[in-house]
Amino acid sequence: MESNYHTHTTFCDGENSPEELVAEAIRLGCPEIGFSGHSYLEEDSGCMSEQGTKEYCREIRRLQEKYRDLITIHLGIEQDIFSEVDRKEFDYIIGAVHYVEKNGRKYAVDESKEGFLFLLEEIYSGDAYALAEDYYALVSQVYQRTHCDIIAHFDLITKYNEEGSYFDTDHPRYRSAAEGALDALLPSPCLLEVNTGAMARGYRSEPYPEKRLLDRWLASGKELIFSSDCHEKQNLLFGFDRLKALKHRDRL
Repeated sequence: MESNYHTHTTFCDGENSPEELVAEAIRLGCPEIGFSGHSYLEEDSGCMSEQGTKEYCREIRRLQEKYRDLITIHLGIEQDIFSEVDRKEFDYIIGAVHYVEKNGRKYAVDESKEGFLFLLEEIYSGDAYALAEDYYALVSQVYQRTHCDIIAHFDLITKYNEEGSYFDTDHPRYRSAAEGALDALLPSPCLLEVNTGAMARGYRSEPYPEKRLLDRWLASGKELIFSSDCHEKQNLLFGFDRLKALKHRDRL
């Protein structure tokens, strides 16, 4: 049975408590569950606070003990590339890029469609490929800056681009930026996440990252890990049945 390690709770922007999610994982027969609250970042309203992070750690450790005979629970964190995290507090780290930085200010690429369009049109003057180049330049550094175990939603910049609404992922500038970032991460010991979160929320019809990038990663002999980027307990294993043909790791 599959397990999910990219899981958000009421400590950040999730809808359920950690204990509710543990109960759901047990109900589904998952051998393990991993929690990955958003690391503190001043600009991010959906992340854990500094005090909340301490409370989150205490709660997950409590649940590890309470349910140790029923399920293995891991304490992780989703560390944004602009965040600082004390590695020794966590069992694993998911490294992520949610922002680009322009003129000294951070802009989210995924917080809302309106925010993405403002970023594209007002900050990048409609040049989606310049935005993609800046985004993937950061993605290329995600292991170097977080020393993560898992690379999150590699092409998150495509969240609102279903059917090529704002840019063409076959465009030479886009492909060069995305493939260059992927190639930069190949020497790292990370797993690449196949993330169904945007599918669960109705933004995408396919998981992150796109198949061409998945194939490039697998062709290099690297492994994948499945993730639902769960924000609601009913989506804990969302879309995993579609991913079984891919090469992946069942456990952390």
